Amino acid sequence: MMNYWLMKSEPDCFGIDDLTRVKKEPWDGTRNYQVRNMMRDDMQVGDVALFYHSNAGKETGVVGTMTIASQAYPDPTQFDPKSDHPDPKSDPENPRWLCVDVAYGTTFNNPVLLSELRLDPAFATMPLLARGNRLSVFPVNKKHFEQIVKLGR
Repeated sequence: MMNYWLMKSEPDCFGIDDLTRVKKEPWDGTRNYQVRNMMRDDMQVGDVALFYHSNAGKETGVVGTMTIASQAYPDPTQFDPKSDHPDPKSDPENPRWLCVDVAYGTTFNNPVLLSELRLDPAFATMPLLARGNRLSVFPVNKKHFEQIVKLGR
């Protein structure tokens, strides 16, 4: 069974244009145990995700789609002190952090802005809009996924 996800990235760090250019990339740098566990236990190759530009000012929102292209594996940035996401406490024998590869899907003609989602009662139960939600990756139900893709086209 296919799962649906929303995955956040700041566009000045790695945005939809970057994924469009490289086609496939590790989704690295996640340092949250709940997200790590979802990558490890729930994400499957072939699942689809909404690409969300976070902290993008007025343009914060969903900008496209991507596909999960690998099973979870140890995030190499945790061991690289020169990376943006090192974790000196992570042990290569028992890595603390995981990542998955994502492959470009589509870029929306119209970004689906966070402000629009907040105004639409159809999205009231979406985790993105939940008070206090700080997760960078979370599951999305099929109905919400399909509605957002439709709005983006």
